[in-house]
Parts: sequence; C-alpha cells; structure tokens
Amino acid sequence: MAYGLSTYAFFWRISEQAPKPLTVHDMLARTRDLGGEVFQICDYPLIETFDDAQLDAVHATAAEYGITLELGTRGVRTEHLLDHLRIARRLGVTLVRSMLNTADHQPSVAEAIALLREAVPVYAAAGVTLGLETYEQVSTDDLLSVVRGVDSPFLGVVLDPGNSVARLERPVDVVDATAPYVVNIHVKDFSFSRRDGWVGFTFAGCLLGEGLLDYGHLIDKVRPDEKGINQIVEHWLPWQGDFTATARLEDQWTRHSINTLMRSK
Repeated sequence: MAYGLSTYAFFWRISEQAPKPLTVHDMLARTRDLGGEVFQICDYPLIETFDDAQLDAVHATAAEYGITLELGTRGVRTEHLLDHLRIARRLGVTLVRSMLNTADHQPSVAEAIALLREAVPVYAAAGVTLGLETYEQVSTDDLLSVVRGVDSPFLGVVLDPGNSVARLERPVDVVDATAPYVVNIHVKDFSFSRRDGWVGFTFAGCLLGEGLLDYGHLIDKVRPDEKGINQIVEHWLPWQGDFTATARLEDQWTRHSINTLMRSK
C-alpha cells in the first residue's frame, strides 16, 4: 500500500484558469517533493495525445523519482479501454480507474457486463487491474452488480464515498457495501454548509479531517495496508475568486492531506 496524489489534487493548477498550467512532469516533481509514492493521471485528456516517446519520458521521470504511476479515464467501451491499456502498458501502470458512464454512453448493467467481459480478460493478461469508481450517476448496487457479473480479480471498485452523496447514498453505506471489492481509494473530505440567507446548502470539499469523511471507518472496513491498496489524494476545492489565492489554497490542502495520510502509517 502506498500514498500518493492525483491530477485532481492539482485541479486548478492544470486548468485553463492557470497562466501556465502544470505539466505531468511538474506534477510528478511536486508529488516527489511532498513524499508521495504514487501519482494517478486521472481524467487528463492530454495523456491521450502523447506519442510513445512522450509516454516513455513520463515513465522515465516517474521511475527516476521512485513514483508508481496509475491511470484514470471514463467509459467502458471496449475500444476505449483497450486504447488506455496500451497507454498503461507504455507507462508501466498496473491500475486503471474508469467510470461506467460518459457524456454519450450510459450503459445498462447488462451492457456494461458484456463490454467488460471483452476488455477485462485482456487487462488480466497484461497484469493490469481495472477499477470502477463510485459516483452519483450510478447506484452503488448497480456498480457492484457489474463487478460481480464480470467476476474477475482484475475488476474492482475505486472507492470515493463522497461522490455518492448526491445520489442520497450515505458514505458509510457505500464503504460497507464496496469494501470487499475495493482496489483503489480516493481520499477527499467533504461537508455541507448553509448558503447565504440559510436558503439551501452547498456540498463541497474541505480540509481532510474537518468534514464528514469517516476515514477511520473506511480504513477499518477496507484494510488497505493488508490488501496493498493505494490511497490517492483528491480535492473538491471551490474557486477562491482568483487564481493565485486558489492555487495557494490547493497547495496547502494537498500538503495537509498527504502529511495527514503519512502520519497515519
């Protein structure tokens, strides 16, 4: 088991709001400097445009820094998953995260099982595990029906309990249901706050340890140390009004999160 960062820990600093967005190599250097052991390139479209030489350069930088790479995408169409397997193999990745839905494809449970039965054996032959993330567009029950339906040790769950709150699923219930199938953990805290005038609520990220994430329960149920499951820092940091303030706070949250996880060893 190792701790690390995701591209989501650099969300604003790689966005169009950044005067000079960080590169993959920049993020790897910052992951190294913060003591991270894993870097998950997740929902980062640029990686799909890299040629073999560029992918090899990323692999080489990660190896130089002693960092394990993971990859993240969305969707379960066979061609798409196999293309990401090609990228994964070039990067030396053994864990790819995906999600069932994309903007133009929302498969039923039966269709998702059929598609994954085509792709997962190819992943297995390459020694790469595919993890499907918990999130609000798909119920946890349906997600688990897909995982059980494919029934492969190379298909599991990427657990992010905060994502399912928008579906009115309690994070603790998501943790309990998915624990036997978890292959990767996204660590971010979250909370509700009253909007101006007490008219409704905002559900957003917060500093790790100050919100609703019951991290102790998650660890007790999933047992990542025992199972060799990596924990990846992410954020839901709201925009702070300008880039400088937002980037500064994003860096503070990232440092706090990785330091908190490292202290928990």
